[in-house]
Amino acid sequence: MTDTLPARQAVRPIPELEGVHGIWPRGERLNAVRAAAERYRERFAGQGTVRAVKSIDIAAAPYPARFAFQGYSVNLNPLITIINRMFVIQFDGFDGRMKTLVWEPTVAAGSAEAPFYRKLQALSRRMRAERLFVKYYNDPDKVLPGLGLSNADIDYVSFDHLHVQDVRMIMGSDTPIGGETAPSEPLFPNARLLVHRKELGTFESMHPMQWAWYVDGGMDGVPAERLEVFDGDVELGVGVSLLWTPGHTDGNHSLVLNTPDGIWVSSENGMAADNWQPELSRIPGVRQQASFYGREVVLNANTLEDSLDQYDSMVKEKTLASPSPRDPRWLQIIPSSECADWKRQWPLVPTHSHGGLDYGTITKPGADG
Repeated sequence: MTDTLPARQAVRPIPELEGVHGIWPRGERLNAVRAAAERYRERFAGQGTVRAVKSIDIAAAPYPARFAFQGYSVNLNPLITIINRMFVIQFDGFDGRMKTLVWEPTVAAGSAEAPFYRKLQALSRRMRAERLFVKYYNDPDKVLPGLGLSNADIDYVSFDHLHVQDVRMIMGSDTPIGGETAPSEPLFPNARLLVHRKELGTFESMHPMQWAWYVDGGMDGVPAERLEVFDGDVELGVGVSLLWTPGHTDGNHSLVLNTPDGIWVSSENGMAADNWQPELSRIPGVRQQASFYGREVVLNANTLEDSLDQYDSMVKEKTLASPSPRDPRWLQIIPSSECADWKRQWPLVPTHSHGGLDYGTITKPGADG
């Protein structure tokens, strides 16, 4: 399937980053990734900013504590809670028209069907502890009217990767999902899914190290015309890029935004700011273990597809990100799923949290003339 889906011209490649993830040996690859990200940061920062971006909390879900900080953290609780965020971004496309991107519109009912989460939820119910970890804030298909938009106004949808996503529930399907009598209608009827070719390919032939995190058949029947397939690193328009950040999954990609406060990066390579800057972490064990091993990042380590690549990708992310004007010690990296700052999880709470993003004013397409 992926070999017959060409990338459309709505995105354009980033030449500074081309080929860096294929350099050998591995130590030289890391150096090349960092140097290329530094070159691209300078050009990207000078291209202009997005029109607007708003973040919205969607749902809180349980997550094994041992994964969140690569097993470095000292914590007696086996589970923590992570909060999934959705972003609405408006920017000027390369065709001169305003575009609207929805990033990470997770549908909880679909996520529950991934084998790992299905098992985890069953365990939580048996322990009668589900209420301690699960909370629903907003349904992704009902958020937009509060911002003055309809779901039909969305041009693009994307996720950093497709773990625990039933894409059929979001983009629609030509065939019914098991147990249903009719095909699923898309949440965003005019949007295309921006997806890396390697991530899409994972659904075609799942490796045993991957299957537990993906919804079985989660791409079945999704029309090809609903997909915007890309390779490598790409720019979407003024102030918006998708960086290929392989490792957590083969087709993982990270959102990069240029705002009035500088460059922000969002991904799930880490679960808190501590993952990218462990030297500042007050979570017991994280700073000490990272220092012992001489590592500048700490992985969200629920998958082991390629931990060295994930390390390099996190360096790529932190090299792009600007220091926060609110606290310049911290880089502007915001996890798409972030470890909750809840007292009952102490001491496994983020040392620093940026909160949400709120820049500009979301506008109805055509309203600005």
